[in-house]
Amino acid sequence: MSPAFWSLGVGGMDQSEGSEPGDITMTEEHLGHLEGQKSRRTVQSELLSCFPLALFGCWCHSVEVTHIYPSRVRRGIPKEMGRISRLVELPSCELHRLGEIADLVTSVRLSRVRKEKLALALKNEGYIPKLLQLFQVCENVKNTEGLHLLFDIMRGILYLDKAILFEVMFSDECILGVVGCLEYDPCLAQPGWHREFLTKTAKLQEVIPIRDPELRQKIRHTSRAQYIQAIILPNPSDFEEGFLSTLTSFISSSKEEILHGLLKDEEFLPEVFAQLTNEATAGEQRCELMKFLKEFCAFSLTLPEKRDEFLQTLAKLGILPTLEMLMGMDDLQVRSAATDVLSYLVEFSPAMVQEFVMQEARQSENDTQLIIEIMEQMTSSPDPEFGGDNQLMEILCALIDPEKMLDTASNLEIFEFLDIFYDRYIHVLTAPLLAATSEECPGNNNYQTAEILASVLELLSFCVERHKYHMKIYIIKKDLLRRTLLLMKSKHKFLALCSLRFMRRIIGLKDELYNHYITLGNLFEPVVNAVLDNRNNCNLLKSALMELFEFIQMEDIQLLIAHVVENFSDALESVKYIHTFQGLKTKYEQEKDQQNQELNSVPSILPGETFVEKAVVIDMDEDLQLSEGEEKAAPMSAASSNPTYTTLSTVVTAHKVGEKFWNLFRIRDLFLSRQNAGTDTSFVPFTAEHYLNLSFQAVTEKCGKNSEYLIFF
Repeated sequence: MSPAFWSLGVGGMDQSEGSEPGDITMTEEHLGHLEGQKSRRTVQSELLSCFPLALFGCWCHSVEVTHIYPSRVRRGIPKEMGRISRLVELPSCELHRLGEIADLVTSVRLSRVRKEKLALALKNEGYIPKLLQLFQVCENVKNTEGLHLLFDIMRGILYLDKAILFEVMFSDECILGVVGCLEYDPCLAQPGWHREFLTKTAKLQEVIPIRDPELRQKIRHTSRAQYIQAIILPNPSDFEEGFLSTLTSFISSSKEEILHGLLKDEEFLPEVFAQLTNEATAGEQRCELMKFLKEFCAFSLTLPEKRDEFLQTLAKLGILPTLEMLMGMDDLQVRSAATDVLSYLVEFSPAMVQEFVMQEARQSENDTQLIIEIMEQMTSSPDPEFGGDNQLMEILCALIDPEKMLDTASNLEIFEFLDIFYDRYIHVLTAPLLAATSEECPGNNNYQTAEILASVLELLSFCVERHKYHMKIYIIKKDLLRRTLLLMKSKHKFLALCSLRFMRRIIGLKDELYNHYITLGNLFEPVVNAVLDNRNNCNLLKSALMELFEFIQMEDIQLLIAHVVENFSDALESVKYIHTFQGLKTKYEQEKDQQNQELNSVPSILPGETFVEKAVVIDMDEDLQLSEGEEKAAPMSAASSNPTYTTLSTVVTAHKVGEKFWNLFRIRDLFLSRQNAGTDTSFVPFTAEHYLNLSFQAVTEKCGKNSEYLIFF
């Protein structure tokens, strides 16, 4: 190892101060548990799960950086510390004294000062190479007892957690001997295969050649340190937080130096992106490149001081167009790694990804855009045990959240983007749902399809809350809630719950237009059928059903209460022991009595006379119930921009009848206001005349064809 590296004092260790971040105090109970531990992870599991090597063998999934100590110039070891180190007398390095050496290494664990003295003594006397010579002798003569003692000694030296010892142990001369000692764990029936793994299996692959030999050596040393950390680090529950913190800091600092070294090479990253986007690149080569890029980004983005600079470098190299291309490939490993990188970018720089997506939406109308790739991946997972990808769903939610977009885009741009999303993109997301509910009996969906549909419904529920205006129009236009409630019949209970949750989210808005849509479409029928099917069960679906009706009762949503009681009271007689339905009936009767009292207090109206309500100006915010982001971004309506504009008056003979069906005309008013403003009205599910006919038909059925009950416009 070059002296220049160690002059940085990796790990922030200062021998002269007498205290360092890596020091811990271990109780006798901890020591006893460590020494007597009989169940350790097998070597095979360590090799498979703890040290997955990527491109250079230095980016390890099992390493989690919890703290990086600042580098500072390492001071020389003071003379008094050298004098103190001489107080520790090391036994002569001989076979018959291995037991004494093991006891010495174990005895200092409770004392921070004695650990420092022992570390200095081991370093100054060149003791570790001598121990490794004894290891060769014991292994040649198959001295099992000596090998077990050397395992305890070498592990104890690593547990001292001193950077001055790591310099020696991870060097090219000592590393294989150190891991060789760690193969002979007394708790294992057979020795491990650490040396074979490091020399044969874990060969460092330079997919992109590294020109700096010192950087290549640093990568090799760091990979070895990670491997040793993985095989010696005990379970987190066995020791307090911060155990082996100097080793962790040593690895993190080494990774940071590797990162800086790679970024200094102006040709390295451009070559990586060039090969990733080159169609001639072999599949295996591209897969290795993506593994490297994933681990490279994962570590680089955890460094706050270098994050902005690194993100700018990635943006210049075209990271997002590259990920868009890679996510469309057939190679599952490449797509998975590209998704991971995209999730990192969304987490640390959502503005960059949102700006890219919005630019694509404005400038392109093709089907290869990033947001389409995300939705297609989410709705077409090839893994039958997984289905919809939650990671992709989180990415998509972050990209279409108006509240987050307000930080980086203007209000008009957000509203424009949502218009484009619901015009060109959302059909990709809802395609599996509409396909699965094209028949009346969608209960035969396989598990994979059910998982995908559950993810789609979760995302649509998110849209109901965040895109109130746009999602309301889309649901009514596509009759989406009716199609969704068909999934209540699914044999997969979790899918039935997702369907019910979607309806619960809609009802939770307490929007009159939604309520009329539900009652006129008789959409409570599949819900009531589910109640009857689960009347004798005690499961989560039944609890969710009861919660829905309890919410309607507690919030006193009279339109829905009346609909349920008038249409399903007879069917619900079989579950009258449930107090919720009795409460709904009581609420309904109380409201009916109150209406009768109000009607009796009004003087009788002579035939031919009418009661005329005054014209009311309906505010657009009340009509549409925009979400916070949509409300700020929404363009001014005709009603608010033109003081002379009012909605058409309603002339009815009975006040309650007019009020009950007043909301049926709100979409018509929206249609007229947008038409007067010259705005596209193709989003309206039906024509204004349709709503007039629907309203007249509804009032006629309610009141009969009495000439007293007329509605004029």
